[in-house]
Amino acid sequence: MLISPLPYPGRGNSKSPVPKQAESTPGMALPQPDEPALEWRISAGLVDYPTALAEMEARAAAIHAGTAAEQVWLLEHPALYTAGTSARPEDLLLPDALPVYRAGRGGQLTYHGPGQRIGYVMLDLKARGGDLRRYVHDLEEWIIRTLARFGVKAERREGRIGIWVAQGDGREDKIAALGVRVRHGVTFHGIAINRHPNLTHFEGIVPCGIKESAAQPFGVTSLARLGKNVTQAELDAAMQAAFGEVFG
Repeated sequence: MLISPLPYPGRGNSKSPVPKQAESTPGMALPQPDEPALEWRISAGLVDYPTALAEMEARAAAIHAGTAAEQVWLLEHPALYTAGTSARPEDLLLPDALPVYRAGRGGQLTYHGPGQRIGYVMLDLKARGGDLRRYVHDLEEWIIRTLARFGVKAERREGRIGIWVAQGDGREDKIAALGVRVRHGVTFHGIAINRHPNLTHFEGIVPCGIKESAAQPFGVTSLARLGKNVTQAELDAAMQAAFGEVFG
């Protein structure tokens, strides 16, 4: 299976309970002819990773087949690590800390957990022009505009994956990550914004392969660490509004 745990020595505590999938409430039904072909799906609780990946792949296949609308799915996962196609085993610093799953997306190791809002994006990229580089740029812009609504200046950095916040004295912390996969011209996976996750879990990996050092003072931050008390509902609303600005 695509979602099989990584063949590393540790795979987390096998006795940890698997959370029940959260109830999901669609924001829109399938579009009418005069409406945009996009559906919003909002999950309030935790969705286990294998379920999310299976449902993303099924939706992407249905979009390709022309039997379902494009979809953006907002959700959170229980605490875990995911490994992209470029993940390196040596970047998993604490192999027994949390479960690790192969994601199938581009990129390296990243953390997902409660307090981090995920935006999985299933779009017909081929129908939208097929420009993958532009699509990644637009995902970044979506994050930047979302965070700007809370007074956070978030920026791209050349040669560094993710979206970053300058902290002064040369330090910069990552506040959001992104990873993309395209199959048959349809996108899936997407973005992750740190609202108030347990930031200590990032210490179990080298996030996206970027090591912190004196020469590279790069860490991880969140809206909460920046003093922004943002609820999940507020972040969801900001993400929906900013998405409309960027993607139409």
